[in-house]
This record gives sequence, structure tokens and C-alpha cells, in this order.
Amino acid sequence: MSAPVSLADKYTLEEGSVYLSGTQALVRLLLEQKRRDALAGLNTAGFVSGYRGSPLGALDQQLWAAHSYLQSAHIVFQPGLNEDLAATSVWGSQQTGLLAPAKVQGVFGMWYGKGPGVDRCGDVFKHANAAGTSAHGGVLAVAGDDHAAKSSTLPHQSDHIFKACLMPVLFPASVQDIVDLGLHGYAMSRYAGVWVGFKCVSDIVESSARIEVGLQRINIKMPTDFDMPAGGLSIRWPDAPLDIEARILDHKLYAALAYARANRLNFTVIDSPHPRIGLVASGKAYVDTCQALSDLGLTADACSAIGLRLYKVGMVWPLEPQGIRAFASGLEEILVIEEKRQVLEYQIKEELYNWDAAVRPRVYGKFDERPQADGRAGGEWTVPQAPWLLPAHHELNPALIARAVATRLERIELPSGIRERMAHRLREIEEREALSRRPHPAVMRTPYFCSGCPHNTSTRIPEGSKAIAGIGCHYMAVWMGRDTCTYTQMGGEGVPWIGQAPFTDMPHVFANLGDGTYFHSGLLAIRASVSAKVNITYKILFN
Repeated sequence: MSAPVSLADKYTLEEGSVYLSGTQALVRLLLEQKRRDALAGLNTAGFVSGYRGSPLGALDQQLWAAHSYLQSAHIVFQPGLNEDLAATSVWGSQQTGLLAPAKVQGVFGMWYGKGPGVDRCGDVFKHANAAGTSAHGGVLAVAGDDHAAKSSTLPHQSDHIFKACLMPVLFPASVQDIVDLGLHGYAMSRYAGVWVGFKCVSDIVESSARIEVGLQRINIKMPTDFDMPAGGLSIRWPDAPLDIEARILDHKLYAALAYARANRLNFTVIDSPHPRIGLVASGKAYVDTCQALSDLGLTADACSAIGLRLYKVGMVWPLEPQGIRAFASGLEEILVIEEKRQVLEYQIKEELYNWDAAVRPRVYGKFDERPQADGRAGGEWTVPQAPWLLPAHHELNPALIARAVATRLERIELPSGIRERMAHRLREIEEREALSRRPHPAVMRTPYFCSGCPHNTSTRIPEGSKAIAGIGCHYMAVWMGRDTCTYTQMGGEGVPWIGQAPFTDMPHVFANLGDGTYFHSGLLAIRASVSAKVNITYKILFN
């Protein structure tokens, strides 16, 4: 058995390979950024703040464990009271030097939070991103997205929130990508003056891998095809709101696109001398797509022979146009493989919309060809309840993607050997899927409170009473026969009763509120109930 890997091995090696989890890679990223700055002669510091939640539930533990390494690198970790106040603190790190002389030339910031925390931070993100970043600072907003609601009340997809805040979005597909794309994220943030969304899903950030690290691994290139406006794009004071709006829409996002183009954040992985079909994927979906091609027996040589291209997208919004147009040239159709609601598919269609019909490839993604009554193909909302090609709900997996790829490839001429091998592999995939769907005799174990947990008694209420749940372990009371029903978002505990009390004969309810949520935002819910003068009893559940 090999010896355990020490923190020193993880955080002090200058060059070479190291075994890291995704959360440890985020810590390593901060240290790598500091080392790169020192090599460039910059006196910088780092600042990290956020609020934990799966799949980033262990990030604060890793940051605390690495305290001595962070401290020696002048990186401060200050957990947030809640997500939006943490984001405001990170915004402040970019204002270093605006109020008083600074000790450093810049502070690179990192915010982290679960999907609901991203939703909560929309106002902060919009303001902070519009204001900008410091020239030697930069910000990554690390979003822990729970696509399958494995530990959440709803599935999360942060791409659309980041887009609404005009923040470029990077989506790492591996532990290696977390460090590599993260370094590019900081460089882009500094160059373009924008906050950069950094999307992490459990399959990536909660996995572990041996990766390559070192000061010379990433060669950052500054764009040569972007004209920087007078005064640059960094944060400044004073700054008028309309000037801020013009700067981000006229310059900042184009600077980010120029950076993505110069550093090939999106690139062709598999090409063909006679391309016909293109696959576009990012993040976890890219990894699943590679597995799906392998499952179908489609090696790189086989893909080249049948005219299949594969494009890996590192920056999912905004989509760099020159790269996707070059990829699309010569293709008959493109299949966009992405989880949840469309981000890439819409952008690709937008970029290709005005191409001449004779050379414009067809673009498919969530849906296959769906003719309307008049014979024309329809769009996303054309045919109600049409069968999905790649569903937007739940998660994608290699089997789903393999079937979608095979569906498109079966419609073109293929060498007989490849067609037969692909059909054989697809039957094997279907057989495995059928076996996994067979009923299992295993006993179902309903989640319950841990032995000795105070929630075992604290969630019980007097006979004839009703209780409202919230976010936290005590949410499980809703299926324990404890007269507890409905729930709220974090910090809204009990507040639905304000909207019900005037219209029901029930005189009183209990509201369960965890001590962590009370500290996070629940105190305001209590104040709202007091202000509304409703008859409600809050139980602060200490765990």
C-alpha cells in the first residue's frame, strides 16, 4: 500500500504531478496563481469567501487544512455569513487601493457557493461585475451545481444566472481543468475587467486524479486582435452607471472573447479530412461524450473515417464565434451535447443563422427532427411533449449520449464495418441499461436522523399541531409522520404562513429553523413574521 499523500505534497511542489481532489485543486489553484504572480514580479495577495454546500461542501475544510500554506502566500480565507455578503466581501477585494493606499498591487479573489447561493447573489454579481476587477486582481465565482438534486430541493444550473449578470462562464471537464482553466480565468478576469463564473459539478469537483502542475504549464497569451479602450477596463472610482454599462457591453465581453480565442479555450479534439457530423460538448458532458464514443467503438481513427468532428468548449458563454464557425465549416450537421437547459445550442444557432443555406449545417441538441403539420422542422417549443433526444431534466450519461449519436449517424452513409460494430455496441449498451432497470430485492432505507441527533426530538410537535419545514437536515421531518409539510428556500422558513394565515381557520403553526440558517438569513424571516403579526412559533434547531 502506498503512503498517504501529505498536504506538503499537495501544496508545495513547484513542478510535476500531484494527486488531488477537485476541492483540493481549487486550493492549489490559488497557490499557483500567487506563485505565477511572484514569478512575474507582482506583489499580490488572495482573498476567498463563500458559503459551503454540496458539491462544494468540503471546500472550507480544505482551505482550513491548508491555512499555513495560504497564510505564507498572503491568501486570506474568510467564510461568509451568507453567499451574497461573501460575494460583497470579494467585490471589496477588487476595490483595494480605491479608498486608501494598498499594501499590495492587487488581490485575486475567489467566491464559492452552491447553486441556490448563485441565485441569491444575482444583485451582487451584477454590481460587482459591472464595476470590474483590479488590473492585478481578478475574480473567480465558483458555482457548485447539483444537476440531479442529489442533495438539494431543486436541480441547479448556474450558467443562465451568470449570463444574466454578463459574466463569462468556464466549465472544467476534469480536475486538471480546474487548475488550468482557473488560471486562465484569473488572467481573463484581469485582462477584460470581468468576474468569471466557474461551474463545478459533483462528478468533477468531488472526484480525484493525478494532474500536472507547475509554473510553466500554462502559457498565457494576451490577445493581439483587440483594441483596448482608453483608460482600460479595470475597476475605477468615480464611475457613472451609464459609463459602466457601455464599457461592459462595448468592450469587456469582447475582450473576454478575444482572450478565449488567443488561448484556445475552445478547440477541436477530433477532426476529419472529410467532415460531415460535428459534436460539441463541455464540462461533464464532454467526458460523457468521449465515453459514449468509446462505448460505440468509435475510435479517433473511426471518427476521422466517417467524417466526425468533436469540439470541446471550455468557455460556454459567451461562445467564441470564430472558433465555432471554423469548426462548423464543411459540416452537414452539428449535435450539441450539454446538460440541463440549452446554453451552447442557442449560441451556435445564432452564429450560423445568417449563413447561406447551402453551406449552413443543421443544428440539433435537445430535440431531433420534429416536422410540423406543414412539413417544416420545428423548434424547441413547437411540438408539445415531443420525445427528447438529449433530455434537459436530470443528468446525461454515456448511454443516453451514445444513443443520440447513433441516431444521427445512422442517417448517413457509413462503412459497413463501422456500422455493424456500432450497432453491436449499441445492443450491448441497451442490454446493460435493461439489466440496471430490473427490480432489485434490496430493502429500501428511507433517510432518517442520525442516532443521537437532537432533531429526533426537536422536530416533534404537540398533537393536533402543524409545522412548516425549511432547508437543512430537519427537512427530513416531512416524511416522518410528524405533521410537517411544505418547505422554503434558505432563509424563508415560516414566512409562507404570512400569506396563508388570513385565509385559513388554523390559528397557529410551528416553523422549524436550523441554527445555521438562522445565522445565514433566518433571523430576517422571524422579523418578517413579527412585523406581519402572525401567530407562529419558531423552533431554532441546534445541531
